[in-house]
Amino acid sequence: MATSEEKSESYRRIARAIRFLTAHTQAQPSLSEAARLAGLSPFHFQRQFSRLAGVSPKAFVCALTLDRAKRALRRGSNVFDAALDCGLSGASRLHDLCLKIEAMTPGTYAKGGAGLDISYGFHPSIFGNALLMVTPRGLCGLAFADQGEEAATLTDMGARWPHARLIADDKATAPIAQRIFSQKGEIPIQLFGTPWQIKAWQALLDIPEGKVATYRQVAEKICSARAARATGAAIGRNPIALLIPCHRVLASDGALTGYHWGVERKRAMLACEAARNPSVR
Repeated sequence: MATSEEKSESYRRIARAIRFLTAHTQAQPSLSEAARLAGLSPFHFQRQFSRLAGVSPKAFVCALTLDRAKRALRRGSNVFDAALDCGLSGASRLHDLCLKIEAMTPGTYAKGGAGLDISYGFHPSIFGNALLMVTPRGLCGLAFADQGEEAATLTDMGARWPHARLIADDKATAPIAQRIFSQKGEIPIQLFGTPWQIKAWQALLDIPEGKVATYRQVAEKICSARAARATGAAIGRNPIALLIPCHRVLASDGALTGYHWGVERKRAMLACEAARNPSVR
């Protein structure tokens, strides 16, 4: 059985490969090139990538190619039309995560988290180092950082709860990290925001994996298309990356636009989901 450090190194290797493949999609890098960057043989790289990302390297690059070359996500398109022609599997990946979401009380929000203890820890993932922040009631923050950016990411996330007490505690966050990245188990989530922000974040949960929506479409679902700008601002403050899928929201012309944790990371998340769900329409 792999040790904790061996598992962490596996995540770091695949995260490096994902960054490389995302940045060099137009050059169509080979399996050998990506494997060499990850420090693995092509055989072992294929196995590790497929296990951790849920898709093969080939399917991942194919989804990225469709994103860039065919503009498959343009204007809120819900499908990569030529997915099967590029060798993607026809079977969608099943997810066993169950999110239980509740909002913090208005009083706690107004106090900026005063009197609230938030434990935090960094854990490796295929999208970089994941910062998890948890209260006694559940996960309240999930962010991603590249190596060397951890302190800045913690400062950025901590500013959302300016008066809370932040406690470094990897052991407290590890069980939730394991559930998130194994995609199994129940995850309690405690949202911290204005009523409008929380309404926008909850609307994101209605966008299924493999699909996308525009800011206008999300605004229409909440109240009115005229609120697209306000909706975009609320989405940009989403504190739970990946699980509350703000990465599935695009501009009206299909552009990925800004993403708090990096546009290339957003592109990689969408590519993984599209490759796992080529049959989604």
